[in-house]
Amino acid sequence: MKPARHPPAIHQVDYALAVRHARPVVDSIVDLIGHTPMVRLSNLEERPDVEIWGKCEFANPGGSVKDRPALQMIRDAVAAGQLTRDKVLIDSTSGNTGVAYSMVGAALGYRVALVMPANVSAARKQITSAYGTELIFSSELEGSDGAITRVRELVAADPERYFYPDQYSNESNPRAHYLGTGPEILAAVGDRITHFIAGIGTSGTVMGTGRRMKEHHRPVRVVAVEPDDALHGLEGLKHMGSSIVPPIWRPGECVDEVMPMGTEEAWDVSDRMADLEGLFVGHSAGSTVAAALRIARTVPAGERACIVCILPDRGDRYFTPLKWEKHYAW
Repeated sequence: MKPARHPPAIHQVDYALAVRHARPVVDSIVDLIGHTPMVRLSNLEERPDVEIWGKCEFANPGGSVKDRPALQMIRDAVAAGQLTRDKVLIDSTSGNTGVAYSMVGAALGYRVALVMPANVSAARKQITSAYGTELIFSSELEGSDGAITRVRELVAADPERYFYPDQYSNESNPRAHYLGTGPEILAAVGDRITHFIAGIGTSGTVMGTGRRMKEHHRPVRVVAVEPDDALHGLEGLKHMGSSIVPPIWRPGECVDEVMPMGTEEAWDVSDRMADLEGLFVGHSAGSTVAAALRIARTVPAGERACIVCILPDRGDRYFTPLKWEKHYAW
């Protein structure tokens, strides 16, 4: 007769497994910025030999990819003596960078003021306000360019009061991705990577990561995604032909292709990611994954590919209170 089987004692722990999956212990929330995970979007893949990976930038503590440049710009400005305790950091933002500035500023003890279009999502207004940030609203009809114009007016009127990092021209923006995002991706997928995709907002992500990809010893094709029309519903992305072009946007240095993306296509892929992958992401993430799906279909039969795209933030950042409607006028 076999002896009775008993469950393992509760004190029996796989300590190696526990250590491997332990969350880091840090001195400040800013130390949690970066080193975001990557997830394979296998349920969206149409061929097993063409991998599609998402870099989960929504896993940053501020909820978006913008945590990286916000921290880099603040640290570099403090080191250079440009940002001091008696100045207010002020910048224009459509939302995510503002949340990042607010979080980092609160953690490091710097005051923050933000200029944003009046029609940015309620969630972003509420989150930035929760950190004690001063909000200044520009015309909703002028979009991110109107916010840029307004912040420049404020700084010109009182230059001693403000430190203006100007995320659109600050080289610390792409530097954050050159030092962080790019090496992290290469460490994760190594020589398998064939394509890197990011959307164009300030352009810091695609420029900084793209430069690092071009230094890799294997060729990596860098693709930048922009809305296909000036009137679009891809919040956080810029249609360069109708916008103030960021000075840090120098595509000739590392971008192989600029891919126009329609609003409906990006929104539809965002929906598919929630349905098939359990990833509820923003529409800028939908645009990069839609671009990855397009590219995947062009890979010749018999060839392998590994496509990595940036997932900048979560979809819940775009909720309005108690209401979510896919179809609205933009």
